Amino acid sequence: MTNLNFPYSLKTSHGRDSLLLFPTSGFQSKPFLPSSRGYRYSSGLIVRTQTLVYASSLSHGRTSIKQPREVQFSTKAQPVAEELVEDKLRDPQTSGDAIRQRFLDFYAARGHKVLPSASLVPDDPTVLLTIAGMLQFKPIFLGKVPREVPSAATSQKCIRTNDIENVGRTSRHQTFFEMLGNFSFGDYFKKEAIKWAWELSTSEYGLPADRLWISVYEDDDETFSLWHDELGVPKERIKRLGEDDNFWTSGVTGPCGPCSELYYDFHPERGTSDVDLGDDTRFIEFYNLVFMQYNKKDDGSLEPLKQKNIDTGLGLERIARILQKVPNNYETDLLFPIIEKAAELANVSYALADDSTKTKLKIIGDHMRAVVYLISDGVNPSNIGRGYVVRRLIRRVVRTGRLLGVKGDGMGDLQGAFLPILAKKVIELSTKIDADVKTRSSRILEELKREELRFVLTLERGEKLLEQMLADALLDTQGTGTAPCLSGKDAFVLYDTYGFPVEITKEVAEERGIRVDMNSFDIEMEKQRQLSQSAHDTVKLAVEDGANLAEDIPDTEFLGYNTLHSKAVVEGLLVNGSPVAQVSKGNEVEILLNRTPFYAESGGQIGDNGFLYMTEASTEQKAIVEIKDVQKSMGNIFVHKGTITEGTIEVGREVEAAVDANLRQRAKVHHTATHLLQSALKRVIGHETSQAGSLVAFDRLRFDFNFHRPLQDKELVEIEGLINQWIGDATILETKVMSLTDAKGAGAIAMFGEKYGEQVRVVEVPGVSMELCGGTHVSNTAEIRGFKIISEQGIASGIRRIEAVAGDAFIEYVLTRDNYMKQLCSTLKVKAEEVTGRVDALLEELRLTRNEVSAARAKAAVYKASTLTGRASTIGTSKSIRLLVESMDDVDADSLKSAAEYLVDSLKDPAAVVLGSCPGEGKVSLVVALTPGVIDLGIKAGEVIKPLAKSCGGGGGGRPNFAQAGGRKPENLLGALEEAREQLKNLLEK
Repeated sequence: MTNLNFPYSLKTSHGRDSLLLFPTSGFQSKPFLPSSRGYRYSSGLIVRTQTLVYASSLSHGRTSIKQPREVQFSTKAQPVAEELVEDKLRDPQTSGDAIRQRFLDFYAARGHKVLPSASLVPDDPTVLLTIAGMLQFKPIFLGKVPREVPSAATSQKCIRTNDIENVGRTSRHQTFFEMLGNFSFGDYFKKEAIKWAWELSTSEYGLPADRLWISVYEDDDETFSLWHDELGVPKERIKRLGEDDNFWTSGVTGPCGPCSELYYDFHPERGTSDVDLGDDTRFIEFYNLVFMQYNKKDDGSLEPLKQKNIDTGLGLERIARILQKVPNNYETDLLFPIIEKAAELANVSYALADDSTKTKLKIIGDHMRAVVYLISDGVNPSNIGRGYVVRRLIRRVVRTGRLLGVKGDGMGDLQGAFLPILAKKVIELSTKIDADVKTRSSRILEELKREELRFVLTLERGEKLLEQMLADALLDTQGTGTAPCLSGKDAFVLYDTYGFPVEITKEVAEERGIRVDMNSFDIEMEKQRQLSQSAHDTVKLAVEDGANLAEDIPDTEFLGYNTLHSKAVVEGLLVNGSPVAQVSKGNEVEILLNRTPFYAESGGQIGDNGFLYMTEASTEQKAIVEIKDVQKSMGNIFVHKGTITEGTIEVGREVEAAVDANLRQRAKVHHTATHLLQSALKRVIGHETSQAGSLVAFDRLRFDFNFHRPLQDKELVEIEGLINQWIGDATILETKVMSLTDAKGAGAIAMFGEKYGEQVRVVEVPGVSMELCGGTHVSNTAEIRGFKIISEQGIASGIRRIEAVAGDAFIEYVLTRDNYMKQLCSTLKVKAEEVTGRVDALLEELRLTRNEVSAARAKAAVYKASTLTGRASTIGTSKSIRLLVESMDDVDADSLKSAAEYLVDSLKDPAAVVLGSCPGEGKVSLVVALTPGVIDLGIKAGEVIKPLAKSCGGGGGGRPNFAQAGGRKPENLLGALEEAREQLKNLLEK
C-alpha cells in the first residue's frame, strides 16, 4: 500500500467535476467510514454518490496516483465515476419535498383546493389510525356532509402496520408513508383524472412514457379506451386485471368502483410478453385512480351513485424512489438521513453492510418516522389501541438497535437512550410534512426516552427468559419429528411481565424455526389482545338512510351564542333512525330544526337541555318535548333528542325552542374554566404539555393532557391559585372570527380532535388564553366564581387527567365537603383543625393493636405446632430424615410461616415440613420449609410447593429452604397435602 495524504480530489477521465477521496482501510491515515447512500463497488473502489467518496484497497494496478492531490480513474473505474458525478448534480426538483410541492401545485393550477394533512388519529370509529388519504373526505363521499370545495389535493400522513413483517425486507413496504392525492366530489370524473395523472407523470415529473404500464378493471372498456385512444398508451402496456386487483370496495356494502393503476418499469428490456405487473423486481405501482361510481347494495347488486367521485393515491416515497434513481424507498432523501444516523450510532456502514444489517437499519428508519408522527399527534405508548401500535414499534426499534450493537445512546452514554437522537433527525426532516412536529419536539423526545429506558429495564431479563423458553421448545421436540412450538402462555408471560410485544417474540422464534401458538396466546390476552388488534386495514363506508335525508334538509342555523330562546320550524322527525311525519306523547324522538338556540355536543362540551313547545294560533300549547341531548349529524345538522311529554309534534310546524338557562350557564362556566386550566398547566409544568381530550359537563369538567408524571401537591395548589386569581381579575372575554392561518399566527391553540374550516372562532381571555373554540363561554371570568381540582390521575402512559368543578358546581362541592367535615368533627369530638391529628392517633392505635393481635396469633400457631412434633415420621436409610406434613385448620398465612419456622428448628436437621391451612372462605395458605441437610439431597422448597399449590388452585414460590403459596380451592387441601407427603417420602427414601 502507498502512504498518502488525504483527502485527494477525484476526477473522471472526462474532466468533469471533482470529488473528494477518503481512505477506509489499508492506509496509515485513520480510517473514516461513515455510512453512505447509493454506493458503487468496482475494481476495489468504493465510492459514495453524494458529496464525499470513500475508497478501499486502492492498488497501483487499478488507480494511478499523481501529485498534487489528484487521482485519475482508469478505464474500468470511469463508469463508476460518471454515475457518481451525475448523482452529485441531481436535480433539486427531485427531492422529496420538491416532489410533494410539485404535485400540490400541479393540481392547484387545475382548480383543486390544497388542504392540509389530517391527523393520524382519525375522527372515524371504523379505523384505528389514518390509513388512506381519502379518510378525511369519507363523510363527503357518503353524502353525510356537503362538499365545501368541488375538488381537493392533499399530502396525507398515513400509518399501516398490517405488513409490518415486510418492512425493510422489500423495496416498498413501510409503516409510515405519505399519500399524495387528488379528489373530486362530483366535479370531474374518469377522463380528467386519467388525463391529469398521465400529464403529471410524463410532463411534470418527466417519466419516460415508454416505461409506464397501466392496469384497468377487466370490464372497464371506457377506461381502457381513455388510456389507449385518448393518450396513446400501446395496448400491450395496458393490462386488464380482475376484481381482486382493480375493483375498489369500501366494505360489504357502500361506495365502490373500478380503479386504474400506473406502474413504472425498471427493466423495459425484458419486453412485453408474459408480463406480470406484480413482479417487484421489475415494476412498482405508484399511482392509483379510483372511480367511485357505484353503491353496492346488500344483495351485491350495483347501482350508480348520484354523485360520481374520484379518489386517488400517489405514494410519495415510491415516486421519489423512481425520480431519485435509488433501489428502494428507504434510500430516498425522505428516509435515508434517518438510516444514516442509525448506522452512525451502530458504528456500521450502510454501504458495506450485509443484507441483514441493511434490513435492520431500514426497520429503524421506517419505524422512527412512524412513532415520531404518532406521538406528535397525541398517541402515547400503552398496551391498548393506538398506544399499543406505538409501543410495539418503539420496542421493535429498541431491540433492532441492540441487535446492531447500539449501546446506550450510541454516543458513549451507556445509560442513555438512542431513540431521541434518531428522533431529532426525523423532526429535522418534518418541516414540510407537518410543521407542528417541531413545536412538539420536547414532548416527543421525552416520551421516547422514557419509553426506551423503561423497556430496557426488563429487556435483558426477558431476552434471557425467551432464550430459555426457545431452548426448552427445541429440546421437547428433539427426536420426535414434530415441529417445535412456543406455548401461547409463555408468549403471554413475555408480553405481560417483560413488555415483549408478541410480534417480537414471533420474530425471534421464527429465526430459530420455532412456531408460536397464537391461539392460546389470544385466549390469554382476552380483552387487551382484542383492543390492541382492533386496527382495520380498509376504510369502511356505508350509504345510510341519513344520507338521503340530508339531501332534503339544510344545515341548522345556530343562534345559541346570542340567545336561549327562538322560534323554529320542524324540518324532520326520526324515530329509531327512520323518518316519520308526526310523533305523539310518550315516544322518544329526534327532531331536526331549521334554526336553534341549543348547543350540539362538540369540542368536549355536552349538548344543551331544554324544551320545545308547539302552540296553536290561540297560544294554547299543543305539544311539549323535553330535550335531553343535542348532537351534530350529517355535517352541520343538529339532532335534538328528547321525549314527547304532551301532545303530538308534526313536521312543518313551528315550535318555540327554549334552552335550560341554568344548565347552559354551568356548561359555559366549565368551558371557560377548561381554557384557564390549560393555560395554568402550561405555565406551571411547561408549555410542551398539550391537550389530549376534554369533557365539559354541567356538573364538572375533565381535562386530559400529555405529561409523564403525577403532578405534585404544590403544583396543583399553584394551578388552582392561578385560575382563581384570573377569575378574580374579572377579565372580559373577546370572541373573534378570523382565518385559520391568522388565528394560528396569533398564537391560538387548537382543541384536541377538532376539525376546522378556513374561518374559525377564536375565544380569548386577554393576557391568559387564546384558543380556537366553537363552544359557549362566560362573558367575564368573574362569572366562574371559583375553581377547585377534585382529582388528578394517570389514565394511560404519558396521559394525565384532571377533574374539577367551577361555578355552582364549585359551591355545591365546597358545601358538601364542609358538611362531611362537620360530621367528622362531631364523631371524633374535635375541632376541624384537630381532625388530622386525631385521625393519625387513631391509626397508630389501630396499628399497635393489629401488631398485638398478629403476635398473639403467631404464638397460638407456634403453640399448636409444638403439639405436632410428635407426628413427624422418620424417612431414609443412610440418615434419618424427619418429615412432617399437616393441616393447621384456619391459621393465617403469617402465623403459618411462624409455625413452620418453629417446627424445622424443633425437628433438627435434616427435616422437611409442609403445612397448609384455610384462613378464610375460598382461601388456602401453604408453606414448605427444608433444612440444609434435605436441600443437599437436591430437593428445593419451591419445587415441592408448585404442584401442591396447583392442586389447590393457586401458585407461589420462594427460596430453596422456604416457600409460600396460596390457593382458592380449600376442598382440595387435604388431598394435596397427602400427595405432597408421598412425593417427599419417595424423594427422601431414594
